[in-house]
Amino acid sequence: MALVSHLEASWRNGARLLCLLALGVVTCGYAQAASDSSGDSPGNSKYIGSETCAGCHRGEYESWQGSHHDLAMQPANATTVLGDFDNASFTNFGVTSTFSRQDERYLVRTDGADGAMQTFEIIYTFGVYPLQQYLIEFPGGRMQALSIVWDARPQSEGGQRWFHLYPDEKIPYDDLLHWTRPSQNWNNMCAECHSTRLQKNYDAKTRSFDTTWSEVNVACEACHGAGEDHQRWAKRESGWEALQDSLGLQVQLNERRDVHWKMDVAGSIARRSQPRTSNREIETCARCHSRRSPISPEYRHGEPLLDHYLPALLSDGLYHADGQIDDEVYVYGSFVQSKMHAAGVTCSDCHEPHSLELLAPGNAVCLQCHKGDVYNTEAHHFHQPESNGASCAECHMPTNTYMVVDPRHDHSMRIPRPDLSVSLGTPNACTNCHREQSAEWASKQVDEWYGDINPGHQKYAEILQAARRGTGSGEALADLIRNPETPAIARATALSEIAPYLSNQTVDALVLGLADSDPVVRSAALRALENAPVQMRVQLGFPLLQDPVLIVRMEAAVILASVPVGDLPAAQRQQLVAAGKEYIEAQLANAERPEAQTNLGNFYAAQGERLPAIDAYQTAIELAPYYLPAYVNLADFYRRLGQEDDALELLQRAVAENPDEASTHHALGLTLVRLQRYDAALAELALAAELNPANSSFTYVYAVALNSLGKAPQAIQTLQNALKLHPGNREILSALISFLRDSGDVAGAGRYAEQLRSLGP
Repeated sequence: MALVSHLEASWRNGARLLCLLALGVVTCGYAQAASDSSGDSPGNSKYIGSETCAGCHRGEYESWQGSHHDLAMQPANATTVLGDFDNASFTNFGVTSTFSRQDERYLVRTDGADGAMQTFEIIYTFGVYPLQQYLIEFPGGRMQALSIVWDARPQSEGGQRWFHLYPDEKIPYDDLLHWTRPSQNWNNMCAECHSTRLQKNYDAKTRSFDTTWSEVNVACEACHGAGEDHQRWAKRESGWEALQDSLGLQVQLNERRDVHWKMDVAGSIARRSQPRTSNREIETCARCHSRRSPISPEYRHGEPLLDHYLPALLSDGLYHADGQIDDEVYVYGSFVQSKMHAAGVTCSDCHEPHSLELLAPGNAVCLQCHKGDVYNTEAHHFHQPESNGASCAECHMPTNTYMVVDPRHDHSMRIPRPDLSVSLGTPNACTNCHREQSAEWASKQVDEWYGDINPGHQKYAEILQAARRGTGSGEALADLIRNPETPAIARATALSEIAPYLSNQTVDALVLGLADSDPVVRSAALRALENAPVQMRVQLGFPLLQDPVLIVRMEAAVILASVPVGDLPAAQRQQLVAAGKEYIEAQLANAERPEAQTNLGNFYAAQGERLPAIDAYQTAIELAPYYLPAYVNLADFYRRLGQEDDALELLQRAVAENPDEASTHHALGLTLVRLQRYDAALAELALAAELNPANSSFTYVYAVALNSLGKAPQAIQTLQNALKLHPGNREILSALISFLRDSGDVAGAGRYAEQLRSLGP
């Protein structure tokens, strides 16, 4: 029983995996037969189509034509298909796919959902440059995006060829990344941002889609909202007077009207003539140009972004610790970190909103606000004019390449920091170009040119990196949260890391986060309370059940889900029930996603709703047998119900489905511990630590198990090896101190105690 009690906390922490909704917009695709354009918008204004808009807005319409928005998705025909369908073939890991035409039909013969070669018809094209994907219709209204895509770049740049989106991996038919699987499904992964007024219309009972749109591409009303009322105002039709203030528009993107950038006579950077008081334009773009999770059935133009989406934070795997892009994150999360955003810059200060082109070529777009005789000189950039090193974007907006051929600029617009590359391993613009040189060389060169390094606007890399590695400081995270100059997304990220460090010294920072003006910060502060004592959750969480922004109310509902409703005063009971209903509706709006079903399972489980919880978890597993959080959380629920045998059977199934996933072996090991099958448990815990050595908790739990079963020397050696990979990890150091002291090695324990003391409180 001692071993069980030692590992109980680890089980809880491991099982309560965060399961937010879809990972955001990814390039893949579908839609069923298009609806007509007469459907009502949420504000009862009807969609009238871009051709109607063109009647009065001819210039904007012509600028938009041929843009990436205009060509985001198109029916497959001789005009729109760019790929070689003249009996071309492409071989990837032994699978040879062929592309052909039959009359007006475009066909591909490739491996289907069962691995057998089949012939499929291309229904739509998806995107145009630098690559084009192709969409194939499946039963149940699904549209899947083929993973073999056409390189639309010129041949001189390596284009005009077929290639696979995962060129270095074999993707068999049963892999979650195979083109026939849910991860490549257009309806729920990417359709919303490639068409206008997309409605998924998912039927949870039949697990089918009846997806519709008003226009197949990203047209006028995708950004401006339904146009009928605006047309009525423009034509002075019946009732137009009531529309005068809004011009009949659902959202007015007029924040830059009468705004100009004024060069400070004594300075070198222009200042906005008046402060930005609204984020309408940025949030309209962010709806699609962000890594985010949807939380409502249909977007309503003009409403706050966080009433409909939850943007991703600067999470490990998405962003580097300093906030530079790592995975594909679609601009917004980068831009809101930037000094440009803090200064009041909006998207249309740099981009023409209809053609999507830059307002000026090359450095000229930056020189709109930055004095050329200061910044566009060798004295500033120390490179030959017109070279890559003289490019503002190359230094301050370096690119990452996604989907093999698509370079994307980092919009955090940061000062290059090769010194952070030396200490933290983050990328830097210097060695992006000078690939033959080291980060140490680049750091030394920057020192010679500029003297003391200006840390720039983003001052959180070391703190977030330490938190990621388990060597963080609660006080350092708290200082980051307390600092109003820290970008909101970084404050929110710090709050997402502070839960293990909550104390009397840091709780004030969490309280500040709950009162922050930015809803992203408030929602992150609530999530930091998830495992706090119930009294603390009630005291701090209940006021936010009435927050004006949906995502905040939903997060409050989650952390308060376990509070017995019957014990509350009537007013609080009503607030909690209402917010809980909103949370459930948000998950049901994404019922086709295993993440949403797992969220529902967690919510019902917290409320003690046994059957709905189990049903939601099992639905998640049926939708995606590879989705591990559903297994782990259901197993945890079984454990809490005393159904250890059910938990064991489920986790054994999970291991069979996902033999190389460390988390399932870890969870299975903990279950076997509870069943006192210690030898089998050790084997599973050892395998988890081996499969994922980057997860220090897996190694820690394995070592605790070894020590509890009388294998102290092996436990100590395991932790010492882990410490090399995770230097300064408090959990590992504390365990080493305890194990060595218990084994009689007081001196050894003292050495590690000194290391722990050096880390500070």
